[in-house]
Amino acid sequence: MDPRSEVLLRQAELFSGDLLLAGLPADDLLGQLPGAIGWSWHAGTQQRLQARFAERCIFGIEPPTASFDGAVLFLPKSRELTDYLLSALAARLPGRLLYLVGEKRAGVERAAKQLAPFGEAKKLDSARHCQLWQVRVTNSPPTPELQALAQRFELPLADGPLQIVSLPGVFSHGRLDRGTALLLEQLDGLPAGRLLDFGCGAGIIGASLKRRYPDSEVVLLDVDAFAVESSRMTLAANNLQAQVIAGDGIDAAPQDCTAIISNPPFHQGVHTHYEASETLLQRAASHLRPGGELRLVANAFLKYPPLIETHLGRCETLISADGFRIYRAQHP
Repeated sequence: MDPRSEVLLRQAELFSGDLLLAGLPADDLLGQLPGAIGWSWHAGTQQRLQARFAERCIFGIEPPTASFDGAVLFLPKSRELTDYLLSALAARLPGRLLYLVGEKRAGVERAAKQLAPFGEAKKLDSARHCQLWQVRVTNSPPTPELQALAQRFELPLADGPLQIVSLPGVFSHGRLDRGTALLLEQLDGLPAGRLLDFGCGAGIIGASLKRRYPDSEVVLLDVDAFAVESSRMTLAANNLQAQVIAGDGIDAAPQDCTAIISNPPFHQGVHTHYEASETLLQRAASHLRPGGELRLVANAFLKYPPLIETHLGRCETLISADGFRIYRAQHP
């Protein structure tokens, strides 16, 4: 059981009614709280919860339309996303209770200050290195317009400016990160066919690929619903057509790709996770045509070349700069 869930269950008498669990972990909490429903924006969590608690968890960027007596937000990693989620929940809970739970090292005590606009917040519990906060929503805000919270910026690329739209919580929100900038400079000579942007974020790479290779099928994949929506908005802002998929890791990707291009995720909140990136390197060959290639950017300290050479083939370093490396490997 996730320690945040354990803290909730220490106060189980508070959560006996119709409850919304927002951003919940993929544990047995729904089994322990039969009146609760879940709201997830992580495709992997949603898949695991759906397998165990069919129809009791929805996936997306907005809360479910069903009414609820109270809601619990599991603290996400982004302050901007926390602002949106708290406002979206508080707008649905005038006069009712809104809870925030999170790990101390993730900054839950600091995040609890974001409850202040809705009423007087109080700490209910501190255990398992987590805290549980509560506020009765006496100042219910208007329903936030997520599109109005999007950040838009323009990339001056060699083939013309590209419009980027990113939503709160999406990697490198509102700016171009250095790793992706380097990768954009190394997209020449990709084989024609199905191109996959793995971990698409705001769709910067995928949109660039579609404009540079208009006759190729481009697929964008991310585990996060806010990233998926950001990518769709970026494509629309540039009048580009591509397929955008919400899925957990490379196993959700289509087969028969001619190239996989990625700035793969390896860090999540206060915890470091390499699983998605390492699984990509281990299984990329099964998603590539013979002669297809993997091209990715990674921090120079990550020991990716041995993994690439074990599972795919010879790993070539195209460029090394600013603490990043661009790797290329071709499927035999």
